[in-house]
Amino acid sequence: MKENIRYGRLDATDEEIVQAAKLVNAHQFIIRMEQGYDSDVGEGGGQLSTGEKQLISFARAVLANPRIFVLDEATASIDTRTEALIQEAISTMLTGRTSFLIAHRLSTIRKADMILVVREGKILERGTHQELMAQNGYYAQLYRKQFETETAETVFGP
Repeated sequence: MKENIRYGRLDATDEEIVQAAKLVNAHQFIIRMEQGYDSDVGEGGGQLSTGEKQLISFARAVLANPRIFVLDEATASIDTRTEALIQEAISTMLTGRTSFLIAHRLSTIRKADMILVVREGKILERGTHQELMAQNGYYAQLYRKQFETETAETVFGP
């Protein structure tokens, strides 16, 4: 696990690795593993859940400390409980950096400074979440529909 995170910056110390994992909410699941940071997670992280893999990749990115982040579908294919951890990690990671988030799960981008709604290669709408909801256009329709679907899945299951 530790070496997997270290790919973000090969000269990172063990302490920096732990700090990066803590920043992105990965530390708790790592220390619960049998060998903690020394655990072998298998080829391609095969012993980790999709959400855990995502958090490890975030820890790696934090170590790399880029000025610009591009995240493509950062919360795709995960459950809503893990999504909350990942959204908190994203918020921590992106603070003070230029970031581009590509997302179909609109809850991922709710706090963005600027949202561009793209359909068929064209920008349909732009604004903050609040502005787009007030416009009651395509974004608002998608958001309401997605929220209703996620609420139903939480209550009744997929």
